Amino acid sequence: MKYIDEFRDGAVARQLAAAIRREADRPRSYNLMEFCGGHTHAISRYGVADLLPANVRMIHGPGCPVCVLPIGRIDNAIELAARPGLILCTYADTMRVPASRGLSLLKAKAGGSDVRMVYSSADAVRIARENPGREVVFFAIGFETTTPPTAVAVKAAEAAGLANFTVFCNHVLTPSAISNILESPEVRELGTVPLDGFIGPAHVSTVIGSQPYEYFAEEYAKPVVIAGFEPLDVMQAILMLVRQLNEGRAEVENEFTRAVTRDGNAKAKALVAEVFELRKTFEWRGLGEVPYSALAIKDKYRAFDAEARYGITYRSVPDNKACECGAILRGVKKPTDCKVFGTVCTPENPIGSCMVSSEGACAAHYTYGRFKDVAVVTEGAR
Repeated sequence: MKYIDEFRDGAVARQLAAAIRREADRPRSYNLMEFCGGHTHAISRYGVADLLPANVRMIHGPGCPVCVLPIGRIDNAIELAARPGLILCTYADTMRVPASRGLSLLKAKAGGSDVRMVYSSADAVRIARENPGREVVFFAIGFETTTPPTAVAVKAAEAAGLANFTVFCNHVLTPSAISNILESPEVRELGTVPLDGFIGPAHVSTVIGSQPYEYFAEEYAKPVVIAGFEPLDVMQAILMLVRQLNEGRAEVENEFTRAVTRDGNAKAKALVAEVFELRKTFEWRGLGEVPYSALAIKDKYRAFDAEARYGITYRSVPDNKACECGAILRGVKKPTDCKVFGTVCTPENPIGSCMVSSEGACAAHYTYGRFKDVAVVTEGAR
């Protein structure tokens, strides 16, 4: 299949691995953060980390949109779903994110709330059209990739005169989160997360382009290479970052040229700018309150804003004390550093959000790496 099979070629992967080993200076460490959950999944699925030399380390970032949703926002959605006659629509993984009091949207559905899984925002608009006598709320989440479809849904509802349709907007922004990590004490003062460069997200960059990352390269002297989702994309991006660091460069390079341009998708960006505006602050799981890191619906489309219609009040809720999801999202810890990883917390019974989505670091590591880690520990104990 074009643009798939040729980016999973084992022989080429071995050649790239050899090039990375050859060019990575042994006395030096290369600490690279992949920010995209799709990259985290690919690294675990295809064993990319196993092909790298010991001094090239991949650090998982907060690139999974389901993972970064704070508990308080899930609680808000559950409260909405409990309203008599209301239909709450959302994506599949969101339904399984743990909330307060051991609840989740899936458990709320089992308890009688009308929570429906949808594949797109258009499905939610269709449900509103088919149920004119009921209120329909679309629980919208995601980075810049899923924001334009939500904007389309709002405009479609307006054009159709769907007074029963609203959006509970939880769209967040990638650049703000990267800035937050680079400004955090764990990176700047404590040094507990050494970061030398970033693998820039794929789908997000098809929308916003490569230009927004130029700030990080210049201001923080951190190179960024935007990469596609396939294993060879990721390995090529790692090689490009190693070369930049060896040469003392901090630039934005685009490995994913088949889909990403510097300016991105002008039509999608204009649509988002028409419907949404920046929030002054928004809580991310693991990062806390991050200024100007999320979107809200503009007053022009206030009639389709669930927060305005239902008077939603956000309350911050601390994570489960046994769960290390917040530290994992910041890159401070690895999934196996969590005491409940793979025991109490599994994809079938997630304690934290990082174990819910296949793009979450814990779920990816559990699915593709856990038994290898267990084997290594067992061998070391003999």
